[in-house]
Amino acid sequence: MLHLWTGMLHVVGSAMATYILAAVMKGRAMPWTVFAVVMSHLLLSHWNRYMWPTDAVEISGPQMVLIMKLSTFAWNVYDGRQKLESLDESQKETRIAAMPDLLSYFGYVFYFPAFLIGPALTYADYMAWINETSFQKSGAGPSNSQDKQRIPSGRKRVALQKLVLGLVGIGYYAVYGSKFGYDIMLTGEWKQNPLWYRLAFTQLMGFTQRTKYYGAWMLTEGACIFSGYGFNGYDKKGQPLWNKAANVDILNIELAPNFKILLDSWNINTNTWLRNSVYKRLVKPGEKPTSMTTLYTFMTSAIWHGVYPGYYLTFFLGSLLSSAAKGARRYFRPFFLPALANSSAASKFAPPSTLKRVYDVLGTATTIVILNYIVAPFMILGFWDSLHAWWSLYAYGHVIVIGFLIWGNALGGFGYLAAMAKKRALKASTKEAWEAKESMTTPAAPGTPFGELEMPALGGLVKDIQANGNGKANGHVNGNGRKMASTDRSAL
Repeated sequence: MLHLWTGMLHVVGSAMATYILAAVMKGRAMPWTVFAVVMSHLLLSHWNRYMWPTDAVEISGPQMVLIMKLSTFAWNVYDGRQKLESLDESQKETRIAAMPDLLSYFGYVFYFPAFLIGPALTYADYMAWINETSFQKSGAGPSNSQDKQRIPSGRKRVALQKLVLGLVGIGYYAVYGSKFGYDIMLTGEWKQNPLWYRLAFTQLMGFTQRTKYYGAWMLTEGACIFSGYGFNGYDKKGQPLWNKAANVDILNIELAPNFKILLDSWNINTNTWLRNSVYKRLVKPGEKPTSMTTLYTFMTSAIWHGVYPGYYLTFFLGSLLSSAAKGARRYFRPFFLPALANSSAASKFAPPSTLKRVYDVLGTATTIVILNYIVAPFMILGFWDSLHAWWSLYAYGHVIVIGFLIWGNALGGFGYLAAMAKKRALKASTKEAWEAKESMTTPAAPGTPFGELEMPALGGLVKDIQANGNGKANGHVNGNGRKMASTDRSAL
């Protein structure tokens, strides 16, 4: 249908090379060797597309999906040869204990609904779909194993919903894509418009260009669900979840309160691949990821996308934005939360305060405005054209991101905020301890037996006071009251 006869030889060649290397090599060098081989093969296809551009469908797109499958397969085989105690939970779920036969392997490689643009499922998920064991997930679903309906309900309905959303996205882009394209920034008329107009128009361009990805990913997700793949257990109400094949969460992108949530919701399977096959694998056991780990992961994503300079401009600035977003969340966010958000006396279920809502609204606006600026080179591709487009907006994304990092790191802004947060928490803990002490010394009402008085639990409070007083609070607290490590990764 696509006349990719030569391209199919490329796909079969990469798949066969991966299978042989995974079977023959036994050490940690095996998955990295597979990664180097298949990535080098992809770069040749990318270079061919760069030197001889074409609007026709060519093999580099399916190869990008294939690389995610093959490198993940290699790491899963490697994990299958390791001791279980050395693996994390996701690695335990996806490990391959024994090399599969060629028929099962090539069935996985050429799984049709996801062959062209994904999602890149793991071999364990593929076999669970083949054997229908994925429909036996624990949860609040049907407990009758003799139920005639082995495939949970809702599959066709959800698949049709994805079909409709996909057609809407593709249709919108077909009508408005050329009217709101980033190449407009390269015309002479663009800079004649006032700055406010260029800023507003950039936001429309960003949204419009995203709709083609929304449409394509919704269509392929619907195809996977219709085939039976995509079941992800049951929710708390016992309703089936068909979101395992999801590659995008539109609302969490367009209304993301911060850059981490946006990245986690965009090209989800690629981010999962980068996290599990690159980011986590670059960190040695017992060590924590660094900013360089994030940079290497972003650069891997750029190489995976192609050789056009625009990709590297976007992903390099994206890695800086990721670091800036971590700094904002770690040092600014605590001032919009209760001073003792981690106290046992603080309510974990209280609704967000007005100040926290303002923080989220400002975060959403800042995130989407910077995103629409950063992705300009990704769409324009050329180096000088990309710089020209950025400069036409007075490089506002660079000013915000790099300026914030310089202020926070070089000028000591982050240290100042950390000290202020510590003093704020210590003051609040002292006040809370005093109020607790006063409540303990309040006399009982006449006629009330002493044994019926409810004594406040101070154990957690004292620990909070000691932690804040000694400066041992190494992290921040999320909205659910759980302490998060300060080195939490950013979603790629």
